[in-house]
Amino acid sequence: MTHSLPPNVHLSTHPCLQAKLSQLRASTANARETKALVHEISLIIGCEATAAGLSTKKGPTAKTPLGYEYTTQVLSPSSISLIPILRSGLGMLDAIQTLLPNPVPVHHLGLFREPVTLQPVEYYNNLPYHVPDHGTPSNSPNTSASEIAFLLDPVIATGGTCSAAIQTLREWGVKKVIVVAVLGAVSGVVKAASEWEEGVEIWIAGIDENLNDRGMIAPGLGDVGDRLFLTIGK
Repeated sequence: MTHSLPPNVHLSTHPCLQAKLSQLRASTANARETKALVHEISLIIGCEATAAGLSTKKGPTAKTPLGYEYTTQVLSPSSISLIPILRSGLGMLDAIQTLLPNPVPVHHLGLFREPVTLQPVEYYNNLPYHVPDHGTPSNSPNTSASEIAFLLDPVIATGGTCSAAIQTLREWGVKKVIVVAVLGAVSGVVKAASEWEEGVEIWIAGIDENLNDRGMIAPGLGDVGDRLFLTIGK
């Protein structure tokens, strides 16, 4: 199916990823299988996102086991953070941490959709804020903010939650947000991509056309958080 998507949205065509996404859609996948599939899909789409969003630069010299000296390669930019949206984003975290060569800060955003209006409600935010010195101009950048934030949001349905998270990260002071997602609805993905067009790139494994009357993707893959944490029907 061909989708009309903004240029800052990147839909993967990796065959292994597409096969795993098909497996994840199945209602017969239990919590352990769901966790494994979300992890494996996140690894693949995370490889694509990091390859496009990061680069390398020369680092310090080191020696091989045979004693030869070489110049190391390190990531650029060096200031990176991972932002999983609670709860379901936690299922993607280990995969992205595995890809990165060094540990980076992990900051959590807690957002849920109000059931009637479907509008996002923030209930948790542990982004660090630097307290400026006395006399510092109010418009000075927040020195605690990372240059790049990887926003981990498995499902982009209406796009409200993802858009709110992007806006929060922009206000925090990041220079770029890279969204890594498993599945989205066309309208929701377009909404999130337009929240900060010049500062956002979305990498996603699959896109469906429709939302149902509860704002869930159809056919979709259900509530990933409920499937991961066995809280279906709560």
